Amino acid sequence: MTTFALLYSLHVLAAMIWVGGMFFAWMVLRPAAVSELQPPERLKLWAEVFRRFFHWVWASLLILPISGIGLWHMRFDSLAAAPRYVHVMAGLFLVMLALFLRIQLLQLPELRRTIAAQNWPEGGAILGHIRKLVGINLLLGLLVVALASARPLF
Repeated sequence: MTTFALLYSLHVLAAMIWVGGMFFAWMVLRPAAVSELQPPERLKLWAEVFRRFFHWVWASLLILPISGIGLWHMRFDSLAAAPRYVHVMAGLFLVMLALFLRIQLLQLPELRRTIAAQNWPEGGAILGHIRKLVGINLLLGLLVVALASARPLF
């Protein structure tokens, strides 16, 4: 396997883990949790889901920029020589990173605090904010995947 193929494979796998995990959470887990669990159990479930999933997101956040910059340097003579879609993908990654950090560093500690205090209404409101941010990140991630898939068209 060439270095390019290895970097590309790692890059795709990291993106698939992050975006696929958000898709599963949004489209499958969330509706099932809403229909089957009461708010206290649902909030506890989500806190545990985030704890486990975010380990994988952090791994993806390390792999994506390293592999992406490596691919960028191997494929193009300079950063400026890369096509526009590559710059757009890099910019969208930064937005997605910022949204993830907002969830991880601000929203998630608040969710844990409300669970510990058994303040279910406030916890539900915080989970609703997290859900919106994850939804935005999911849409951005799907856009990045679409850009990467359609790159011969650009």
